[in-house]
Amino acid sequence: MKRVNEMAGSTVQRGVKEELVMISVKKAAAVAFVLALFGGIAMTPGQSLAQAPAAPAPPDAATVVANVQAFYDKTSSFNSGFQQMYVVKAYNQTKTSAGNVVFLKPGKMDWTYSDPPGNRIVSDGAVLRVYEAANKQMYQQNVNQSQYPAALAFLTGQGKLAALFNFQLFPGAQMQFPGGYVLVGDPVQPTPAYTKVLFYVDAATWQVRRVLILDGQGNRNRFDFTSPLINQPIPTTQFVFTPPPGTTIVQP
Repeated sequence: MKRVNEMAGSTVQRGVKEELVMISVKKAAAVAFVLALFGGIAMTPGQSLAQAPAAPAPPDAATVVANVQAFYDKTSSFNSGFQQMYVVKAYNQTKTSAGNVVFLKPGKMDWTYSDPPGNRIVSDGAVLRVYEAANKQMYQQNVNQSQYPAALAFLTGQGKLAALFNFQLFPGAQMQFPGGYVLVGDPVQPTPAYTKVLFYVDAATWQVRRVLILDGQGNRNRFDFTSPLINQPIPTTQFVFTPPPGTTIVQP
């Protein structure tokens, strides 16, 4: 009888173990099914969960600069809305404005402001004219004395980014610019116009969507480009500007 009880107990234990194994197999199959359903993992009978492939290494600064340059080398014109924020450090003031900007290679640009209305910044590639409608004044100077063409030369076809700046690369998420990269450029040749220029690059298209210019006085001039269009026909007459009668011309 003892032997019978032992055999019966052994049979029960084997049954319990087999049941536990079956339960474990069913649980594993259920987990695999849920992962395949919600995680997009294609499972086949007998297949184990494979380790997810490693994420590709982020590009270095030289690669991002080369991709940005390649994109703009293929463009003949650039037309975009913009929002500008200028922070004057000495007076702790922030000035905001908006409008539309057009660049045409080589060297031409036209900033038409809707806020404040009537303001214009126009360059025909040789002379820069900055018109303030409220004051009826126009500041006129050679383009090589202004920060605009130098910092945005890649848009006008003048100069190469890698030749103009020494770059550091930062992940966009670290610089509050998700989905992209931020190139921080120190000018190769020192200039009083700026000490650093930050280029905010869209990782999907390699377009520059924001430019931040920092000068020696701690002022910050930021441009955000909205809905940019490239390679549209632009008449050269757009870059000829004559101020209204009675305008005071100021030349530094």
